[in-house]
Amino acid sequence: MAQFLLETVWLVPLYAFIGGLLAIPWSPGIIRRTGPRPAGYVNLVMTFLALVHSAIALSTHWNQPPTEVFIPWLSTAGLNLTIAIEISSISVGALVVITGLNLLAQIYAIGYMEMDWGWGRFFSLLGLFEAGLCALALCNNLFFSYVILEILTLGTYLLVGLWFSQPLVVTGARDAFLTKRVGDLFLLMGVLGLWPLAGTWNYTELAQWAETANINPGLITLVGLALIAGPMGKCAQFPLHLWLDEAMEGPVPSTILRNSVVVASGAWVLIKLQPVLTLSPVVSSVIVAIGAATAVGASLIAIAQTDIKRCQSYSVSAYMGLVFIAVGVRQDEAALLLVITHALAAALLIMSTGGIIWNSITQDINQLGGLWSRRPISGLAFIVGSLGLIGFPPLGGFWALMKLADALWTDQPWLVAVVIAVNALTALGLTREFGLIFGGKAKQMSERSPEVHWPMVLPMVILLGFVLHLPLLLQSLSLLPSWATLNKDVALLLIWSSIFGVSIGGIIYLGNWQKSFRFPWKGLKDFFAYDFYTAQIYRLTIIAGVDQISKFADMLDRWVIDGIVNLVGLISLLSGQGLKYSTNGQTQFYAFTVLLGVSVLGAWVTWPFWGVQFLDLMF
Repeated sequence: MAQFLLETVWLVPLYAFIGGLLAIPWSPGIIRRTGPRPAGYVNLVMTFLALVHSAIALSTHWNQPPTEVFIPWLSTAGLNLTIAIEISSISVGALVVITGLNLLAQIYAIGYMEMDWGWGRFFSLLGLFEAGLCALALCNNLFFSYVILEILTLGTYLLVGLWFSQPLVVTGARDAFLTKRVGDLFLLMGVLGLWPLAGTWNYTELAQWAETANINPGLITLVGLALIAGPMGKCAQFPLHLWLDEAMEGPVPSTILRNSVVVASGAWVLIKLQPVLTLSPVVSSVIVAIGAATAVGASLIAIAQTDIKRCQSYSVSAYMGLVFIAVGVRQDEAALLLVITHALAAALLIMSTGGIIWNSITQDINQLGGLWSRRPISGLAFIVGSLGLIGFPPLGGFWALMKLADALWTDQPWLVAVVIAVNALTALGLTREFGLIFGGKAKQMSERSPEVHWPMVLPMVILLGFVLHLPLLLQSLSLLPSWATLNKDVALLLIWSSIFGVSIGGIIYLGNWQKSFRFPWKGLKDFFAYDFYTAQIYRLTIIAGVDQISKFADMLDRWVIDGIVNLVGLISLLSGQGLKYSTNGQTQFYAFTVLLGVSVLGAWVTWPFWGVQFLDLMF
């Protein structure tokens, strides 16, 4: 039975897809007698089956060599498109993480969206979303990975815009979609540009080709830069990072998936393409630069935010920046470890604060406070999620950051400083959130804010246990180094940076110094709070440029193109009116007119011959 489940593990995406299809009749209200709730239960059962299937397949396949399944799709004009599916311990493990977090998010959604009118549509879209993520984890072909990423972009747009009657939601969904489309457009250029060079889109074959490839450096640099644009958008990296903040207008259950596994979809493709990207040192340097700038910048921006969702969205961008650094320096194992630890910890943080958004009037952390006594489970989940995200031993974040910093210690110590700084800033930002939300005395907006009901508490507690036991799980899978082989200097730097960030945040936001603490310059606070004025810069440059080009194109179309057409029409109209008054009904007049026209046409056609003869006679 276990061997059969392993051989058919490539069918796991169909569980969620079937669940989404079965939920459609409740989405537009075709089935009215039962209400929309069966849509959620159908998806829940299908996701549970997918999780069981994936978990059994993982236990059977662990420590075995990867295998591939090929599904022919299109063969024409020398182009063979085959859906390549890789069944490996990593890809099946990714299925377990995706289906597990989806199951918990759906249980959470049953409580969060209990009275929501878009219940059926939400769960049908969630099924499509889960199917796309599972398919991406198994896909071993760059072209089909791009197709799946496009499906996920559409799913993001639809989920963010679930409450389409609210203007801010519509704007957020539109901006998120358009921002990601910029990266996807360049990614498509890179995908098409890579085919003539490598002759394949299979990730395994691309890695083999990259080992012996002899290619023009400028050409592979352009292709590599195009290929990283898509993951930049998916991972919310600068300058395509604004979409994640806009996407926070969607429901919190979809945010759980978006902040944990959806942003990691770009990192997954980036890790797969790492052998090709390292062919160009320029591309590798650009990846590292983008990751470092986003990691440090987003960490600073997160500290100046006042909205709960915005604080956490920028923390996600910062952590994905560390993943970019890991890929740029060829540390794939560190990148994968960062992805899995971040996925669990970030999902737990969203769950802990999602309940506050659910039954509170405000999302402004400055208007909250004193919730520790009212929400002990949510507060404990926030603490564990924060510690799992920073370098706090022995939780997963410590081992992931440790693996990356240890690899950088000898050759690129300045990147170690970036990792340490991001860890300290993240610890400070999360402690600030905890202090403003759970610490201090209750304020007017938080006086009546009880703990959420059990459908939202249950997945939170389960995920809390997984975050706490993640190091044991990784150790059982032989994915963690032993304490004896640790770089003690790097470990101490990580631990002390975590202590430093938590201590500064605790003193300011859990002590009595919050009111006396101010930024030394208000402009600096605004600079961080408004995201380095990135949106304003876009508005003054790209948006203004497109607006001017559009106005010029409209003027050109209105006055030149339409003007020529209107002029021809006017001439035809006037000539027709003139001919109307010149007719008298006599046959000989019509014959004369035809003869005159034929004479003029014949003279025009034969003019070159007669012109030459005339010149010869003259000279």
